[in-house]
Amino acid sequence: MNIKKTAEEMSGETVSWMKETALKHKTPIAGTLAIKEGGNVYNRFVWANPDQSLKHYDKRHCFTHAGEDKVFKKGEKQIIIELKGWKIFPQICYDLRFPVWSRNTMRYDVAIYLANWPDVRISAWDTLLKARAIENLAFSIGVNIVGSDPNQNKYIGHSYAFDPYGKKISKDLKEKKGVLYVGLERKKLTEARDDLKFLEDRDEFVLKL
Repeated sequence: MNIKKTAEEMSGETVSWMKETALKHKTPIAGTLAIKEGGNVYNRFVWANPDQSLKHYDKRHCFTHAGEDKVFKKGEKQIIIELKGWKIFPQICYDLRFPVWSRNTMRYDVAIYLANWPDVRISAWDTLLKARAIENLAFSIGVNIVGSDPNQNKYIGHSYAFDPYGKKISKDLKEKKGVLYVGLERKKLTEARDDLKFLEDRDEFVLKL
C-alpha cells in the first residue's frame, strides 16, 4: 500500500504490458493494481482485451483491518464484462465477505475474485467462494497469491472454481504456483437455473452507495 512507489496511471507500464500480452496471446488478461486517477488512488481490477480495449472495476470494500481505507478511495460501481456470450462479474479480495454486494441482480454468469488472502483466514476464503456460487447460481472463481509479504503474512493459494451447485470444478494446486485451466459449461449453468429458480425468490431492495 505504498502508493508513492506502486500507484500507476492507466497509461502506465503495467496496464501497457497487460494490453501487449492480451494482443500477443489473443486472449483477455486481468489483474489488480493501484491506479492514480482524478486525484485519488484506487485498488483496481483491470481487464485488457486483445483489441486493446480496457474494462475496470474499483474495489468497493477497502480492508480497514490493514488501513486500506486510509490509502484507497472505494469504488461505487458494479460492472459486467461480456466475453463470448458470458457475463462476468469482477470483484477484489475483501469484497468476497459482502454477499449483498455480490448479489446477482444483474444475472451474471461468472464471478471472479482476485485476492491477497492470508493463510490465517483461508478457511473463510474457501467457504465464501463456495457460498457465492450457491447463493447466486453462478460460477465462482477465486484467484489467490502464493508466498509471503514484508509483514510476514503468508499466502497459500487455494485458487479454485466452483459451479452453480457449489461443486469444485478445478484441480487443487495447494500451496504451489501454477496455472489452472477450467472449462465452464453453459449447459450446467442453464440446468441449474432451470432446476432451482432461487433467483426469482430474492427480496427486492436497492443498495445505498
